Amino acid sequence: MADKKIPRSNISAYIRKYIQLCIGAVIAALGLELFLIPNEVIDGGVVGLSIMAQYITGLPLGTFLIAFNIPFLWLAYKQIGKDFVIATIVAIIFLSIWSEVVGEYPKVTNDPFLAAIFGGIIDGLGVGLIMRAGGSLDGTEIVAIIVDKKTIWSVGEVVMFINLFILSGAGLLFGWDKAMYSLFAYFVISKMIDVVIKGLDEMYAVMIVSNMPYELTDELNTKLGRGVTLLHGEGGYTHQSKEILYCVVTRLEVDKLKRIVSEMDEHAFITIYPVNDIVGGRFKKSGH
Repeated sequence: MADKKIPRSNISAYIRKYIQLCIGAVIAALGLELFLIPNEVIDGGVVGLSIMAQYITGLPLGTFLIAFNIPFLWLAYKQIGKDFVIATIVAIIFLSIWSEVVGEYPKVTNDPFLAAIFGGIIDGLGVGLIMRAGGSLDGTEIVAIIVDKKTIWSVGEVVMFINLFILSGAGLLFGWDKAMYSLFAYFVISKMIDVVIKGLDEMYAVMIVSNMPYELTDELNTKLGRGVTLLHGEGGYTHQSKEILYCVVTRLEVDKLKRIVSEMDEHAFITIYPVNDIVGGRFKKSGH
């Protein structure tokens, strides 16, 4: 029986994925080595622990990135999957290599506040690209995902709780001023990661329950240029058949949509919730 050939589109996707992991690692290394680390400002999670361990021992950053992430990678292999672990290992190796290369260059600024801002933006951009490619640099997020499944705590709450201890360690090691700069840098990095993953033009899914579904569909198609899907439902109390409108709009179009609906049917029921990504279909981010 002949071996099945891997589709060319899959090979291209893998190549793009690992190129993106490499680019993300290069950018993250620039933010860390030219801005944050020379000014004793740290990131959160395993990267932050690795920076502190490097400062104490003088050993390369990559040594600790790999060592500290090993137990988390084992958990990820069991709980999340092989593809994520491979992408994470590749990202960590790339970051370790590029940190050594970039670390030979002098820091860009001596001002820790500027370092926190610009280093946070650059580091967050790199980490965001890595996460979009399906990898990670921070094993604490893996723990957070697992804890989220088993407890009442959310991923964000667990990550913040872990980083509270890490940033407290930075305060003891570098001083509390640097710890506060590190907290600010962590905030900038988090926001930048959100921008990279979600995009500047966030998308929202909207569901509308109205007694004028067909009229509203035509109006939304005309004034927003958005496709609308009609879902067939039934009132839980009246047991009457209802048509539920479903569409996806950008953040800038949400207010316009609400205005269009309220002008046509002031009793319409609208629910709006964020969408992380859209694959396929004819949705375009640019509004009409």
